[in-house]
Amino acid sequence: MLGFEWLYVASPGGKAQWGKMNTELQTILSYMERERGIDREVLIQAVEYALQSAARKTVGGTGELRVEIDRETYDMRAFAQKEVVDKLKPGTDEISLEKAKRSDPKIEVGGIVEEEVTPRNFGRIAAQTAKQAILQKIRQAEREIVFEEYKDRVGDIVSGAVRQFNRSDIVVDLGRAEAVMPMKERVPTEEYQIGDRIRGYVMSVQANTSGPSVILSRSHPNFVKKLFALEVTEINDGVVEVMGIAREPGYRTKIAVRSNDEKVDPVGACVGMRGIRVKNIVRELSGEKIDIVRWSDDLKTYVTNALSPAKLAKVSIDPEMPGLVHVIADTDQLSLAIGKRGQNVRLTAKLLSVKIDIQKDESDLTFEEKVAHAIDKLAAIDGINQEQAKSLVQGGFLTIDGILAAEVDDIEEMAGFDTETARAVRQAAEAQADDGSE
Repeated sequence: MLGFEWLYVASPGGKAQWGKMNTELQTILSYMERERGIDREVLIQAVEYALQSAARKTVGGTGELRVEIDRETYDMRAFAQKEVVDKLKPGTDEISLEKAKRSDPKIEVGGIVEEEVTPRNFGRIAAQTAKQAILQKIRQAEREIVFEEYKDRVGDIVSGAVRQFNRSDIVVDLGRAEAVMPMKERVPTEEYQIGDRIRGYVMSVQANTSGPSVILSRSHPNFVKKLFALEVTEINDGVVEVMGIAREPGYRTKIAVRSNDEKVDPVGACVGMRGIRVKNIVRELSGEKIDIVRWSDDLKTYVTNALSPAKLAKVSIDPEMPGLVHVIADTDQLSLAIGKRGQNVRLTAKLLSVKIDIQKDESDLTFEEKVAHAIDKLAAIDGINQEQAKSLVQGGFLTIDGILAAEVDDIEEMAGFDTETARAVRQAAEAQADDGSE
């Protein structure tokens, strides 16, 4: 950027070399207009406004003061508004009628005229003031340009270089602007070094007094969604539509897609030839696993697709709770359906916005597993603890219906309870049955 040494050059006699200064002012304004995209008139007006305060301190008075820069010669002159009077009073912003008529023969007493009051040492004052005004306007204009450039880019992906770390936040240099990636928007499995090139999803752009604030994210689900839109032309063209996305950043993402053209396979389009499209996205996400799910308006089919590659024995929707889906899986498929640390079923539930109850097929249960399952179900009844449930099962009471079908004496005898405990167990079963019927 050009320096500001040009702004004031004193001659041996102490007078400002205005010609030199005006030429250099014109040069710097041309540079700013050409290289920074800042309108020359905007800069000139900023300098004029700043010079008003500087001139007032030198000129004095309380009247209106105006500074004008000639758009051709770039001469700077100060003008004060003065009231026309018959007789001047000391210390007032007035002008005699005789003097006023020299510039305007038609002026009358009470009228207002402008008189040039440019100070003799205005060159030195103008130099420093113009420098500060231009620098300030440059900063302001650049902030406005950056805000205008990025305010409509919310939802886009931008790239930049890691510039510095502010505690756990990352400052990213985007070129003409800086962005911040807060800690909560980082991917926990990714490490960055200063100078690394990274891409981020623009979450928000806000205009602050210190400049526009661009917030980036790599952990947001829409980051993955946007990557698919950039990589898969069918999504960008609207042929394939993303219906939902669930993500655990750094580990796994499930994305549901459907096709608006029966000739286009939505999953195949996202995978790409030899898997190249999804591989590019996985590479950008530092190895994060991606499941591409075929969307369906039938919830059972949708659940089955989302829990793939596990093969399910049965999927049913709870008649009393439509938001609860019961899934039965064969023994050898259960762990696959649940996933590592429950990740597969957890992401599926998030993707479909439902609760999923996944169980092993009881026909595949061993005798010991069936006993344990019966004990757990009875122990879940309010008023029956784990030990009591175990005694009930050993006595032949495997379900709540079995308890309700027996008399208190039978429960006492077969489960080895005393009369008080047997009665309490029977009452707990009745209460549970009543709650269930409601």
